[in-house]
Amino acid sequence: MSDKIILYHGSFCIVQSPDLSRCAAGKDFGQGFYLTTSKAQAQKFVATSIKKAITQKILTTPPSKGYVNAFEFTPSENLSLYEFKDANIPWLHCVASHRKQGCIPGEFEKWIGHDLICGKIANDQTNTVIAAFLDGIYGPIDSDRAAELAISFLEPENLTNQWCFRSTKALDCLKFLSAEEVSFHGK
Repeated sequence: MSDKIILYHGSFCIVQSPDLSRCAAGKDFGQGFYLTTSKAQAQKFVATSIKKAITQKILTTPPSKGYVNAFEFTPSENLSLYEFKDANIPWLHCVASHRKQGCIPGEFEKWIGHDLICGKIANDQTNTVIAAFLDGIYGPIDSDRAAELAISFLEPENLTNQWCFRSTKALDCLKFLSAEEVSFHGK
């Protein structure tokens, strides 16, 4: 990966300088600043960001707008990057181990040294399937059969991507470009 790429982040606020200490743990690829190549996906995430900010009492009343922040990503040679090309068993095991540390022995530890992880997004539409997988509904979560069954329910061909910037070294590869207002009429 050597070319510059435009990435988007949907939020209740303008994010010119991402702060990893404000990023929650337990996300698909771990604690980090999440972006996507899909502007439409970032626009959809504005509503989620606003709802989380209200739940966490960062916002007291729902705003009428949010923002899609655009960044230019220029990879660095010394960046430890892992990219999942597909929603496959290793991808699902990575997501599972970050959402429920220790559920697959040794899996969480495999990802500790990576500055940036990219792959399909396990979003709100997929949470039910991921939760069922983590609960062992499809079988033992470290089995290929359970993973394959869960992946088939996720319809991976319809999933967009996400990029998890997990270190300051990764964040240093981002350049803030702009923030576009997005109307929000949620509850």
